Amino acid sequence: MITPVLLCGGSGTRLWPLSRKSYPKQFSPLIGDQSLFQASAARLAGEGYSAPMVVTADAFRFIVTEQLGSAGITPGAVLIEPAGRDTAPAVLAAALFVYGQDPDAMLLVAPSDHVIPDAEAFNATVAAALPAAKAGQLVTFGISPDRAETGYGYLEMAAAPTGDVAPQPLKAFVEKPDAVAAAAMLAEGRYLWNAGIFLFSAATIKAAYEKFAPDMVKAVQGALDHAKSDIGFTRLAATHWEQAQAISIDYAVMEKADNLSVVPYLGRWSDLGDWAAVWRETEQNGVSLSGPATAIDCTNTLLRSEVPGQAIVGIGLDDIVAIAMPDAVLISHKGRTQEVKQAVAALKSQKAPQAESFPKDHRPWGWFESLVVGDRFQVKRIVVHPGAALSLQSHHHRSEHWIVVQGTAKVTVDEDVKLVSENQSVYIPLGAVHRMENPGKLPMVLIEVQTGSYLGEDDIIRYEDVYARD
Repeated sequence: MITPVLLCGGSGTRLWPLSRKSYPKQFSPLIGDQSLFQASAARLAGEGYSAPMVVTADAFRFIVTEQLGSAGITPGAVLIEPAGRDTAPAVLAAALFVYGQDPDAMLLVAPSDHVIPDAEAFNATVAAALPAAKAGQLVTFGISPDRAETGYGYLEMAAAPTGDVAPQPLKAFVEKPDAVAAAAMLAEGRYLWNAGIFLFSAATIKAAYEKFAPDMVKAVQGALDHAKSDIGFTRLAATHWEQAQAISIDYAVMEKADNLSVVPYLGRWSDLGDWAAVWRETEQNGVSLSGPATAIDCTNTLLRSEVPGQAIVGIGLDDIVAIAMPDAVLISHKGRTQEVKQAVAALKSQKAPQAESFPKDHRPWGWFESLVVGDRFQVKRIVVHPGAALSLQSHHHRSEHWIVVQGTAKVTVDEDVKLVSENQSVYIPLGAVHRMENPGKLPMVLIEVQTGSYLGEDDIIRYEDVYARD
């Protein structure tokens, strides 16, 4: 059995405004109905695979389990990184965790935000790589390039690919090239795109880290030894984790190892690194439309509205990307979408919340979004999952009025507990101890009107919380 290890801690900004620090691209349905994370987990499920391990950030832990659950996938261990340290410590933590149970276990490490449409072909490629990994090789997977791409790293093979998927010697890792170098590598024929996907045994990768990054092994092993179980998650110890160098697995181990093999993957693949990549995966006759979007006499253009009922219309556009969100709009030349991160940096310098915060605030019980914010009042839409409950809490500075618009809420206000149905409302006075629960089998939706002198999310005093939050 192969244990998939899904790396799910990234907070990429090149797909802003859809992808943000608080809710990065892997959790969004960029291609199809599933999120990239769900599609990645589904691709590595079924015969030959054990339950997936996930390495993620604290802020995403409940999103991970919720999305896996809705996809019908039960996760194995979910490791919580105290802080992002790049891929080398994350992979090592998963490997050491599995090594403690079975040193010979096979690990398939994969990012959770890639698009691989042909799961069957990909799994056949993994099967072809398995004998080499069992024999002690560190196997990486390369993508046959179809263009001179400057946004990817490359793998230099010892010889040109033979057209099959057998493991072949890897000569070198190559950094992201400029346009001239990329064109030369494409013409030369011995280079593959580096997909950042690896297959190896727990014992083999542990030995590689011990040889090339012994200090990291000490730090990450300490983080595991002092980890705490937190309602089903394994929370790595911060004091030890912080001693691990922030570095990619390529730099820390792979570029130094001599037991490397590469297996070419011949099917379609994309890391969706920018909006131009999304356009390539979704365009039809040169135009990609999503949501209430309309293109009139447009070419090589992507139009996307993430707001139901908010239409986006393009007329006579060429090589343009336009993304409409409730709180931000991006318009870019398609050839410059790699520069979106500069826009995010500019917004951060202006202290604009749109730089990092998503309009929907996802919580373990569901999500909410602000509809209207004014002087001393705020209106929110709140969605609570079936069987979920908010914490028992009170506020110093605000009162609240809840109007149920879908489903039934079980509401506690001090000593009073009652059911509130659609079109009914309840008032929460300032300082009252209260809680909202969804006892039903369908999502419950309500409108919350807050009034008071301070409406920040930190004005919460929690008395009980099933999610063990402070």
